[in-house]
Amino acid sequence: MSPSVRSSSAAPPPDPGWEPRDPTLPAPPPRADARRRPRAPLPRRLLRAAVGLFLLGGVLLAGAFVAGYLLVSIPAANAAALAQSNLYLYRDGTVLARDGEVNRENVRLDRIPLPVRQAVLAAEDRDFHTSRAVDPKAMVRAAWNTVTGKGRQSGSTITQQYVKNYYLGQEQTLTRKAKEFFIAIKLEREKTKDEILQGYLNTSYFGRNAYGVQAAAHAYYGKDVERLTPAEGAYLAALLKAPSAYDVTTHPENRPAVLARWAYVLDGMVGEGWLTPGERAALRFPDPRTARPADGLSGQRGYVVQAVEEYLTGRGIVDEKTLAGGGFRIVTTLDPDRQAALVRAVEGRVTHRLDPATHPTDRYVRAGAAAVEPATGRVVALYGGVDYTEQYVNNATRRDYQVGSTFKPFVLTAAVQSGARTQYGEPITPYTLYDGTDRRPVVGWTGAPYDPANEDGESYGEIPVGTATDLSVNAVYAQMAVDVGPAHVRRTAVALGLPGTTPDLTASPSIALGPATASVLDMAQAYATLAAHGRRGDHTLVAAISRDGEPLPLPSAEPRQAVGREAADTTTAVLRSVVEAGTGTAALAAGRPAAGKTGTAEDDKAAWFAGYTPELATVVALMGQDPETGRQEPLYGALGLPRVNGGGPPAEIWARFTREALADAPVRDFDLHLMPGAGLPEVPPVPDGPEDGGDDDREDGEEDDEGRYGAGEAGPGAKPARPGRRERRAVPPGPWRARRCLSARRSP
Repeated sequence: MSPSVRSSSAAPPPDPGWEPRDPTLPAPPPRADARRRPRAPLPRRLLRAAVGLFLLGGVLLAGAFVAGYLLVSIPAANAAALAQSNLYLYRDGTVLARDGEVNRENVRLDRIPLPVRQAVLAAEDRDFHTSRAVDPKAMVRAAWNTVTGKGRQSGSTITQQYVKNYYLGQEQTLTRKAKEFFIAIKLEREKTKDEILQGYLNTSYFGRNAYGVQAAAHAYYGKDVERLTPAEGAYLAALLKAPSAYDVTTHPENRPAVLARWAYVLDGMVGEGWLTPGERAALRFPDPRTARPADGLSGQRGYVVQAVEEYLTGRGIVDEKTLAGGGFRIVTTLDPDRQAALVRAVEGRVTHRLDPATHPTDRYVRAGAAAVEPATGRVVALYGGVDYTEQYVNNATRRDYQVGSTFKPFVLTAAVQSGARTQYGEPITPYTLYDGTDRRPVVGWTGAPYDPANEDGESYGEIPVGTATDLSVNAVYAQMAVDVGPAHVRRTAVALGLPGTTPDLTASPSIALGPATASVLDMAQAYATLAAHGRRGDHTLVAAISRDGEPLPLPSAEPRQAVGREAADTTTAVLRSVVEAGTGTAALAAGRPAAGKTGTAEDDKAAWFAGYTPELATVVALMGQDPETGRQEPLYGALGLPRVNGGGPPAEIWARFTREALADAPVRDFDLHLMPGAGLPEVPPVPDGPEDGGDDDREDGEEDDEGRYGAGEAGPGAKPARPGRRERRAVPPGPWRARRCLSARRSP
């Protein structure tokens, strides 16, 4: 076939759909709209990028949500439902205590009165019945408040809290929070609101080892949950935020915070229409009954366990609910021999000599004591009361009794530390002269007029600081506090070891007289810092803690210089004189070089002795408290004495304990570096105690050969009942009078 034939028979080319341009004609100019457009402005491009990223983030977030929802399933109940006991050991590994099994009794929701349920909702999640299982906005808000220092908040709904209690745990991790989020969403699809609320009320921790509202009803009010009143239910609901801190029987100092939280719950019920304003106004705070701990915590064991728990939870080592879940092995710093010695000292000098039938005031007597090693900060002995099952409040850790004149050494330390001077410009040393006249107004204070009374209205005239410390002259120390600066005195006390939150630790002239209500353990920490030449190792009650063989980290106990050595040692020199020639001579029975200070609270409601040797700092306090009302009471007439003061039974307990606790240790003297111009005065040598222990070997309650016991009416430190105001008396010759600084002049 010829090419012409093939060409004529070939199929025509496909129609391109547009008219081809004639190649013989020139190309048309480009259209205006086909020209290159200029780029969009930068802000618009950034906006587009942001929108794109936002959409991408949304897609990724949605994907993560779907993945989490599919991957996280509702697990079985956690081990907290079958919580174990905790094991507490002495520092040598011997068993100290084992707390009881978890107290739990599940109840149906219809057994729980409606006002009690509503109180819990008012406290924890007021929108529970109408809101979803999770509240993302609340979670973000809580996270922001935590990051910005407004306090740790969970942002969790009741459903999330139930998931945490029953299915997961209390650890604060992102993984746990993520699981909690998805399980809560799934749980809401499988359970009703009532089922979730019932589970929450049966798994929540209310303190006193009580899990669930039924156990809490018995622990706090001794009744079944059905019989709880709205006021009682509101208190139990308030406990959920901080069970231990809001237990007013163990922490009476927190009562204002408890009442505020209780009122918050009730006001929330009014706001939700669950309680009328009239019903709210008629309610009164329902004080819970005194706790009844497990029998296994009788004697001192319960006090120790309570103090250790507060130490662990207060420092964030373990949170309260996790610790209550049990399974922990806790090695304390307590020494079993010294612990036993402290108990014997208190029983021999006080407990076994109480006779309420003969001396009615004896029923008010409470004792607390703590001993700390200055070099390590370890608490080696603790006395909290006669028996944890009888007197639940721990007298070693409570902060509601004034420390009295045991605070005065902190004023002297602050004076030396800051190089303070009197109103006349003279440096303050142990030999500086002050006016010790009773009711003398302080000079240089811009606040309200202040003219403190000396004990028994004594006036001393011109008196050196050292002698004023021996005799605990209020007029001198109030003026000295102003000369030093009350704010600096406060800072020094905190540096030595008193918590900054100590009630009534106020920067005013009265701070010198000890209105602050630090605990016995707080004061032992501060005096241990003085004994350690100003180096403070924060006190510790726990040497090691583990769970399932895994150790938990503990705070560093590395000592640090809290105040200068000269300031601490000069104070020690003055406090040695208190023991050797002042109000604390009963402490000489320890048979060792010792420093210390006596103290008496206002109206004689507490008597203190705080003292130390180079190896051991111990603080002892007797407190007056009505066992029925809990009201603080004076100790006049207790133990058959006209007055109980720090130089009497507290100093005697200190001496007996210190002698026995250090019986196997060689006698050490203080190595002091004093401030210029504060050389040690001449003091008599420390007498050796009787080889056989003297009257310490008498049977408890037995009188000595002179028919006296304790300090007696005429013993060291004992004083008659408060007489009327006395005339100025001459200062007795003493070590500080013997070496007066030549440059000293009479201060205001």
